[in-house]
Amino acid sequence: MALKIGIMVGSLRKGSFNRLVAQTFEKLLPREVEPVWIEVGDLPLYNEDLDTDNPPLAWQNLRQAVQSVDGVMFFTPEYNRSVPAALKNAIDVGSRPMGQNVWDGKPALVVTVSPGGIGGFGANHHLRQSLTFVNMPVLQQPEAYIGNITKHMDGDQIDEATQKFFKQIVGAYLTFLQRFTN
Repeated sequence: MALKIGIMVGSLRKGSFNRLVAQTFEKLLPREVEPVWIEVGDLPLYNEDLDTDNPPLAWQNLRQAVQSVDGVMFFTPEYNRSVPAALKNAIDVGSRPMGQNVWDGKPALVVTVSPGGIGGFGANHHLRQSLTFVNMPVLQQPEAYIGNITKHMDGDQIDEATQKFFKQIVGAYLTFLQRFTN
């Protein structure tokens, strides 16, 4: 059975560097791994009053998509030393209602991408904190703070040296993921 890995991007911007990096990671996955893009931009804000027997369709779709994958790779920018609201909302939607947490036990990879020098350090650690609470084991090494992203690009492509680093991250994540899926 092939592994299915969810790819979730916190940035909603059309020309998102995070989406570009996520697409690069997708290309580095082995053939036998099926990527599943999980979009966060169309989710209504989490409101427990809406979490009835018939919650919003976008919530149902997110929950089903997360349940269908073996692990999730998160790619996010940093907004005010934290993650974008759309990504945090997706985590909240997937962790509810109480006792039905779709994130539970799914191994995660956190990649933060920024045109700034520190590469989204604050967002990376805030996201890790939330993922720990929803019981997602997170790959610890290598850490993936991709700073100064525009200096690692050739047009709209990631340069070869940076892709080599990305291959190391993908390899480490797949090894980590295997520990939970065998």
